[in-house]
Amino acid sequence: MDSNLNTALVGMVFALAGAVKGISGMGLPTVAMSLLGLWMPTAQAAALLVAPSLATNLAQCQGSHSRTLVRRLWPLWLGLGGATVWSPGLGSGSDTAPRRLLGIALVLYGLWGLWRPVLPALPGRPSLVGLTIGILTGLVTASTAVFVLPMVPYLQALRLEKDEMVQALGLSFGVATLALAIRLGLGHGGSPWWTPSTVWALLAAFSGLWLGSRLRARLSGPAFQRSLFLIFIGLGLANLLKGV
Repeated sequence: MDSNLNTALVGMVFALAGAVKGISGMGLPTVAMSLLGLWMPTAQAAALLVAPSLATNLAQCQGSHSRTLVRRLWPLWLGLGGATVWSPGLGSGSDTAPRRLLGIALVLYGLWGLWRPVLPALPGRPSLVGLTIGILTGLVTASTAVFVLPMVPYLQALRLEKDEMVQALGLSFGVATLALAIRLGLGHGGSPWWTPSTVWALLAAFSGLWLGSRLRARLSGPAFQRSLFLIFIGLGLANLLKGV
């Protein structure tokens, strides 16, 4: 692909992903990877994702529930970080399998979002369940750079308060992004993930984040979420077709 066209497309993708995060509070990695994966190798797209995802999650990590969340979620984060860094996945051979896994993850996430089942309440204390969910999410992250399944449904099953949930998502996504950054450094011989392209992606993401925050009050939340999950299903199917 022509370098100028690639730069323009990267900017558009991260502006859109940032806008989605500005509106809904999440979704930047999912939107970015689902679109970048249509023409870019998964490992290369993941390297572009690290800086914008980490930077936009920093503000979301702030809050008054840090101590409580650390006590409740450390098994989840331990499994998530360990599995993301050490499991096979990004950069290990052909891009066909990661692209297929990305497509499957997007379709499942879209279907789950449309269905929105009422999940059973889970105990909030450290447990084997949290560690297992973290490991499973780490395995998905290592192959696709998307870290919503099964972590987000698990967090929702903890019945956290609204502010607690926002901070929990920010902290958990931050752990996943840091683990992904470490993985990219280990898996590619220390190749840099901070490049002019990532700076451009970061600027575009923050521009979209600002726009999304301005649009939040004008959009119907449920309708926007339904549309977004349908788009994830479509992009997932497109990535599956590309992986055939």
